[in-house]
Amino acid sequence: MAFRHPDRDQIRIEDVLSALGNGVRLAAVRLLDAGGEHNCTSVLNTLGITAKSTMTHHWRVLRDSGVIWQRPSGRENLLVLRREDLDARYPGLLDAILTGAGADDALQHRDRTGSAA
Repeated sequence: MAFRHPDRDQIRIEDVLSALGNGVRLAAVRLLDAGGEHNCTSVLNTLGITAKSTMTHHWRVLRDSGVIWQRPSGRENLLVLRREDLDARYPGLLDAILTGAGADDALQHRDRTGSAA
């Protein structure tokens, strides 16, 4: 199965923001930001998601928006964050989103526990 990926110059900011506006997809991108290729199953397991069909939709949204590369490898699909393309197209955007998401997580933790993370 071959997947369609937009070329770098076809990546649209509104598509990227929409894709990263979902908490599950944002969490997956945060995992992929560690670098390298990740298989879908390992990402699902790390996120604690058991329904592969749910993630099929999320992978498609991330792929179609230009946020990830997805390629088949045997019975699995491998995922890679398109950081270089995103940084070239929208410098600083991904860092700002991921940093902001991390700050939001720390605030939520503090609100739940009454202390800073």
